Amino acid sequence: MKRLLALLISLIAISAEAAIIKKPLEYNLAGKKYEGYIAYDDSVKGPRTGVLVTHDWMGITDRTREKVEELASLGYVGFAVDVYGKGVRPASADEASKLSGSLKKDRTALRIRMQQGLKVLREQAQVDKAKLAAIGYCFGGTAVLELARAGADVKGIVSFHGGLDSLKPADAKNIKGKVLALHGADDPFVPAADLAAFEDEMRKAKVDWQLVKYGNAVHSFTEKTAGDDPSKGAAYNAEADRRSWMAFKDFMKEIGL
Repeated sequence: MKRLLALLISLIAISAEAAIIKKPLEYNLAGKKYEGYIAYDDSVKGPRTGVLVTHDWMGITDRTREKVEELASLGYVGFAVDVYGKGVRPASADEASKLSGSLKKDRTALRIRMQQGLKVLREQAQVDKAKLAAIGYCFGGTAVLELARAGADVKGIVSFHGGLDSLKPADAKNIKGKVLALHGADDPFVPAADLAAFEDEMRKAKVDWQLVKYGNAVHSFTEKTAGDDPSKGAAYNAEADRRSWMAFKDFMKEIGL
């Protein structure tokens, strides 16, 4: 009897795991190939909310894929947009800085790549086209805010320890969805002036926005690979990681996603 019960539990676990479809997804933009990553629960019937996930400056990594899969386990279609291009994966912080830095300077190009990623997500058969959100980490946090400023038709935008500065603050008038910025209160890479400018930008554009600061947290507080030394300016903080993910889930419920 015990063996039979153990077998049934094992089969249920295998079945549940098999229900999550996860795979690379290639697409094109202006003659260039990009390779994102998609995951969804195949046992869920009918279209559901699609969540665009934007990677940090290191590109799509195992951490990015894990987050996409976690979203799938929550009932969403998770899709990691590839901002850099297929096969373009930084091998060092210096390479990542150059790649992300070039797009921070050319935000028109960044917006176009983000818009294409959202288009790919919207076109998936499993996605409810009226229920879309976008989240991003570090550089990805900057990217999702730029997507919002470009007027993307999304219900929610969430930035995890992202850059909050804008080269065109007036573009905030184009934001259609609600904005949640999750920020390390001691993040040295986001100056106080940027925080003040972000708040002013949101107020002037009459955006429905929230800015949550986590005490004792610096940059990259959700990234375990960032280490545990806050004095370096970037470090993992388990409490801020947990709290920010709870804030994200509550936000999604609040906006009907």
